[in-house]
Amino acid sequence: MSWLGTAEKGRAGRAPSVIPGPGNATGAVPDLLPGIPRPREPRQAGGVAAEAVPRGPRTSPRARPWRLLPTPAGTPFTFGYALLLVATSLFTEYADPALVSGLLQGSSTDVVHLAQAPLLVLVASALWIAGGMTSAYAIGFLFVLTALERRIGGLWTAAVFFGGHALATLATELPVAFSVAAGRLPESSLHRLDYGISFGVMTSIGALAGLLPAWLRWPLLAGAGYLAVTGLLAYADPVSDWGHLLSLALGAASWPLLRRRRARRARPAPLLGDLGHPALRGVRTY
Repeated sequence: MSWLGTAEKGRAGRAPSVIPGPGNATGAVPDLLPGIPRPREPRQAGGVAAEAVPRGPRTSPRARPWRLLPTPAGTPFTFGYALLLVATSLFTEYADPALVSGLLQGSSTDVVHLAQAPLLVLVASALWIAGGMTSAYAIGFLFVLTALERRIGGLWTAAVFFGGHALATLATELPVAFSVAAGRLPESSLHRLDYGISFGVMTSIGALAGLLPAWLRWPLLAGAGYLAVTGLLAYADPVSDWGHLLSLALGAASWPLLRRRRARRARPAPLLGDLGHPALRGVRTY
């Protein structure tokens, strides 16, 4: 036998290299291209491939009606603020009427109190519900702020609520001060009883509308706008009614900012293997 025949016989008798895998009876497949890494096999879960494990149906948020109400873990700002409003409402209901009247007068956001202690009176006026816990604004507070906080977080919800409350109050009371100084209104206009959460609730309604689908956005805005306009036409309290309409517009003006905020909250966090992760910035790949 020649040397060539011996070499061919030895090459023909060599078994191909194998690596573990499900390709044959021994659980191995031939490694035909040893220089190229093989694709990873699907992870096993209890001896069954991950793709073969059936996944149960995911529960949609719409199928969970309790998410419409605030919870300590899910919406801590709305939940805590609601408890505070319940406490102040019970106080106004059962405390001494003279004491309650004095506290409400001291919390009024009229021109005189705003000139004396603007920050204190702006905060104090938002601790009471005009009309009690069964008023429309109390119910709106519960559902609107819960929905808003679940979308943009507690800090941003607080900023929307108190920002609208403060801006609408100043925008309605400053013209009263100028009108009194110009002699167009009597000095009694500087002293008025004005407190409650209505400005903050209307701002939150306007803000929430921009985060909802169109079939919910426009009916919500139409209902809130109708409430504000009918109150303005009744001319019972034109200063507050103008403030409600202005608050709704302020909430709608915040749509671009809040939509960017919601998009950032919905963006998944980068994995450690992602080159966009802060720990891997500046790492070169070859």
